[in-house]
Amino acid sequence: MKVVTYSHARNALKSVLDDVVQDADVTIISRRDAEGDAVVMSLDSYNSIMETLYLTSNPANAASLAKAIAQDKAGKSLKRRLLEI
Repeated sequence: MKVVTYSHARNALKSVLDDVVQDADVTIISRRDAEGDAVVMSLDSYNSIMETLYLTSNPANAASLAKAIAQDKAGKSLKRRLLEI
């Protein structure tokens, strides 16, 4: 995670955006005043976070996912070929 000043982000916006997309990481833009800092991330990273939040927001679904992850870690998963349509 990078932290840059507002002035740097303003002057090098293309570079800041390129970095978050290429590195799949976030950049924090810090500001001196009391308005608060901001986070910049790629759209792919944002969508991934939103999907994870959605999938784990339902307790039954979260439990099912946790069970599947535990089975995979225990070596109890099966590999299957995808059907070509």
